[in-house]
Amino acid sequence: MKKIIFSVLMILTGFLSFCEDGKIFTFKYSKGDNYRILSTVKENVFLNGRFSHYSEILNRVSVRVTDVDDKGRGFNEGIFMTSESSVGRGGNFSWGDEYESKFWRNSSGIYEISDEYFMPVVRDVPVFPETPVKIGGTWTASGHEAHDLGRQFGLTKPFKIPFTVEYTYAGDEIIGGKTFCVIKANYEICYDSPQPKFMIEDYPASTVGYSNQTIYWDAEKGQIDHYFEDFRIVIESALGMTLDFQGTAHAEVTEFERAATEENLKEVQSKVAELGLEDVSVTQSDKGLTISIENIQFKANSAVLEDSEKEKLLMISEILKSYPNDILVAGHTARAGSEASCQTLSEERADSVAQYLIELGVRDKYHILTTGHGSKVPIAPNSTPKGMAKNRRVEITILDK
Repeated sequence: MKKIIFSVLMILTGFLSFCEDGKIFTFKYSKGDNYRILSTVKENVFLNGRFSHYSEILNRVSVRVTDVDDKGRGFNEGIFMTSESSVGRGGNFSWGDEYESKFWRNSSGIYEISDEYFMPVVRDVPVFPETPVKIGGTWTASGHEAHDLGRQFGLTKPFKIPFTVEYTYAGDEIIGGKTFCVIKANYEICYDSPQPKFMIEDYPASTVGYSNQTIYWDAEKGQIDHYFEDFRIVIESALGMTLDFQGTAHAEVTEFERAATEENLKEVQSKVAELGLEDVSVTQSDKGLTISIENIQFKANSAVLEDSEKEKLLMISEILKSYPNDILVAGHTARAGSEASCQTLSEERADSVAQYLIELGVRDKYHILTTGHGSKVPIAPNSTPKGMAKNRRVEITILDK
């Protein structure tokens, strides 16, 4: 069990109106809106009172508003991805487990979501009052966390922990020339779980903790721009095991346009041709716009890039810098040796390319993710040297979702 902070889903397109008595905060949705939320969590984990490990977690959420009803509710369809930093491979984040979620959220911020969905974890935060709020004004509202404890305790539905949030409109703050409304959201958890109806070996018996959040509302854009959080949560099981999570979190929201358009495809293909890049192709994929480097050269049986490939990546980096979207680097190998060794090598080579792109200033490590496919996705037969060269490739995707 890890305290994965998905309160990032509090950041949804919103609307702020002004009146003489204060400001009215209300969520407003537009059909077809796309946004991406990226949060990073840094936490220390303790098991039975002893330090277990430090964890850095990346949560990436891609959401599309597919419907808006006459009550102002927005229907959100999202893909949630969570990943931990790779230890010993440059600290890059690999593409992790993906979760689908679909839910309504009303103009106040309250969710309507089925128990088949485990994401987001933190729900009904923030919830705004219907009345105007002046600077210094406070209000309270109910919220809850919904955790997936299937692996730890065999629970098949989200484990829900209720709490009451205390809100304060703390004032306005100018950051980088922009004015934000600063909202403080704090809650404490003290919850004794009901005993499960069906006998299981162990279950989370009690949960205590707190969360202190500072939310920055962009009045010009009408949405939450970013937030900071410090938290602690302690879970004690019926058999006496304790899990203690202490840390901080930060989240940002980004509105983005699709990279994988016909116009962008032709433009990038033209740039690749102008640069004279050999063994490089550009295609539209289900995740975005993909630049594939075939026959990419590493030092023998390693993930160390040859200088010739660094020159090629230097030129490609200038193309990547013109897009604000996140990047996914996928490694592929030809079939040589066991599939396990191919898988490891593909991951290491993807990490090597990602690390070099980070060094070139394309993105920081939180916006470049990696994955490895081993030799499982060939694009040519492995029976010839030419085919093996094509399969030995790295794909760099400018992500649309």
